Amino acid sequence: MSYTQLMYHIVIGTRSHRPVIDQNYERELYSYILSFTKNKNGHLYRVGGMPNHVHLLVGLPSTLTVADFVRMLKISTNNFMKEHQPEFPMFEGWRSEYFAATCSLREKDKIIEYIKNQKTHHAKVCFKDELKQLLEEYGISYNEDYL
Repeated sequence: MSYTQLMYHIVIGTRSHRPVIDQNYERELYSYILSFTKNKNGHLYRVGGMPNHVHLLVGLPSTLTVADFVRMLKISTNNFMKEHQPEFPMFEGWRSEYFAATCSLREKDKIIEYIKNQKTHHAKVCFKDELKQLLEEYGISYNEDYL
């Protein structure tokens, strides 16, 4: 038997960074993400975001790569939001790029608070600058043309 603790901070953005996730219906989307994660034998510690992106702190089983999880999550939530078109009328899809970084248990509470306080955080910082900060904090090189 293998013993693993694979925790990831994941950020997915809407196509063209458009603000299409209505605050009045984000809970429905987040509940769907919770169910999706459970169905993949993962653990959703926290989900939150803004009208143009979603943050997740998830624990994944060792049999599921983060790339596969994000790909399946985007497909599944894309279908969910299209099926609930009255609640998400402007949703056109997710960006192909995403952010994912491994996290330790020591960072868990800090990241949960960070995700919980997205609306306050974004009163001061735009999504592009937030993403650049995350990439730099985790030492991930990036091409600014794709942000």
